[in-house]
Amino acid sequence: MAVPSGIGKAMKHLDLDGHDLPPSPAPSSPNNGRKYALATELVYTEGSDQYNSSSVPIYQSATFKGGPGQEYDYTRSGNPTRTHLERHMAKIMNANRALVVSSGMGACDVITRILKPGDEVVTGDDLYGGTNRLLTYLKTNGGIIVHHVDTTKLETVKAALSEKTTMVLLETPTNPLIKIVDIAGIAAAAHAANPDAVVSVDNTMMSPYLQNPLDLGADVSYESGTKYLSGHHDLMAGIIGINNAALGDKFYFMINSTGCGLAPFDSWLLLRGVKTLAVRMEKQQTNANAIASFLENHGFKVRYPGLKSHPQYALHWSQARGAGAVLSFETGSISLSERIVEATKLFGISVSFGCVNSLISMPCRMSHASIDPATRKERALPEDIIRLCVGIEDLGDLIDDLSQALVRAGAVKLTQDGFIARNPDDAETGTTKQVVDEP
Repeated sequence: MAVPSGIGKAMKHLDLDGHDLPPSPAPSSPNNGRKYALATELVYTEGSDQYNSSSVPIYQSATFKGGPGQEYDYTRSGNPTRTHLERHMAKIMNANRALVVSSGMGACDVITRILKPGDEVVTGDDLYGGTNRLLTYLKTNGGIIVHHVDTTKLETVKAALSEKTTMVLLETPTNPLIKIVDIAGIAAAAHAANPDAVVSVDNTMMSPYLQNPLDLGADVSYESGTKYLSGHHDLMAGIIGINNAALGDKFYFMINSTGCGLAPFDSWLLLRGVKTLAVRMEKQQTNANAIASFLENHGFKVRYPGLKSHPQYALHWSQARGAGAVLSFETGSISLSERIVEATKLFGISVSFGCVNSLISMPCRMSHASIDPATRKERALPEDIIRLCVGIEDLGDLIDDLSQALVRAGAVKLTQDGFIARNPDDAETGTTKQVVDEP
């Protein structure tokens, strides 16, 4: 395969980006080559700053002086701060190469730009609204054939695969139905149907701390760095991890051509944020698990892979190291769900997730509103579903906030013996059932 112009500069001596730096990913410790536990790798970085700076310097420069052949010339093509971030991300994603761009959807756009008219994509029927919107555009304007199937059923996916399948685009857990997809099974089936098919997994919900799609047979793992990797919702970023060098070159060519590479300051912010991923995620999923149990114990249908009631509990834990901090639940009534969302105080009404602050939303009104109602109905997306993105606040305060919201909204009644929760099957009629509140 011919290397795109401008990519393979002096490949004999330089890395894939044309930089005379350690290979990607850089070893954890150049002194002894030891690989540490992931929580340590997140924090540990090595740099070659001339002043031995503990924090990676921000090279806030659009251009670099010098002649042809130097490591950096123009930040659109490469920047030392961005390079350091990419090497760090490749290390924790178990990837041979990582590329960073200006948003999670920017990453998805770069990945799908390798598609040509007539190419076929197999993807899920429960997708993030932005991903669905991009695929709809490609189908309408780019001649791409898109098959939306229930990716939780391996046989259904296999039936949609063929030698014409160019890409398989997956999410797991899905958003917002929290369905689990068999990454290894689908990857194997896709490559059996077409060895050149690119299996790409949106890993935003889990982050590299809890799940590594590349280890499960995926060709591409991507995610929104705006979410857990950053953790503070103070930047937008997208991360792409790959093991195949030729595929990495294609993606880099797109990034360099379109100019969507992550800016130096945002690269520095993401480097800082990712160091606390382990401690944030541990606290967030501990809170989420308790809140999911709280809601389930009070009669709501809860979707969360940390609950043994989840129909794909075993599959999730066979490929992930945790349940994450996003859950959804149903009330049986759109108006009731609206009142609950509006009644919370600590849970901010907002799209997105992964922040240290807890968020609440109604996907059909917000993040998935771009999917038309008929399609939402066809894909069994409940209009009353509420999504919780749990943060690092005190668990008692979060449960108290939800309790007050449920009472104010009329979802439950509070008595001396505990809550009387509405039966989700009869939410509109006001039928209630006794549920003893846990201490």
